Amino acid sequence: MGGNEWVSTSTPYLAPPSGARGDVWAAEAAAEGRRGSQRIVRAGEVAAPDAVAGLLGVPAGRSVVARRRIMYLDGEPCELTDTYYPLDIARGTGLAGTAKIPGGAVALLAELGHTGVRVREEVTARSATAHEAEQLRLAAGDPVLQLTRLTLDGADRPIQVDVMAMPPRRQKLRYEMRIG
Repeated sequence: MGGNEWVSTSTPYLAPPSGARGDVWAAEAAAEGRRGSQRIVRAGEVAAPDAVAGLLGVPAGRSVVARRRIMYLDGEPCELTDTYYPLDIARGTGLAGTAKIPGGAVALLAELGHTGVRVREEVTARSATAHEAEQLRLAAGDPVLQLTRLTLDGADRPIQVDVMAMPPRRQKLRYEMRIG
């Protein structure tokens, strides 16, 4: 990794961690000699935004559980992450609260009987909203990369949708896929 560039891979976030129950984001950053942390801004039931409702297969405006986090790299905000879960999976669980989840949400989902087996990600570039610009310390009109991740279980049921906004500066997304 050269200079201040940050290379992020999705794979560590898709399966429950084996053994250790730590923070996957902090571990990924530490492996690169950096400091990764996160703050859960809010969690609970919300009306599903149209795009999220479509991905989760629920009617627009239907209640879902959402967690909003700000991710920090070396103390600087580097990503806003909104994660959505179907209500029947997440209501009344740690996913609906603001406390950190030991081992992360993917581990809790697995404990609840919901293991992701397929993921679809889409990356787009767009202008930051006013809220995103404020949270990420960007100038008005600065661009962000939006990564939308849909996780499906073995029955092809949507179990999680992540919508991440990150400044493109020093950001590189790396995808590695096994074929066959």
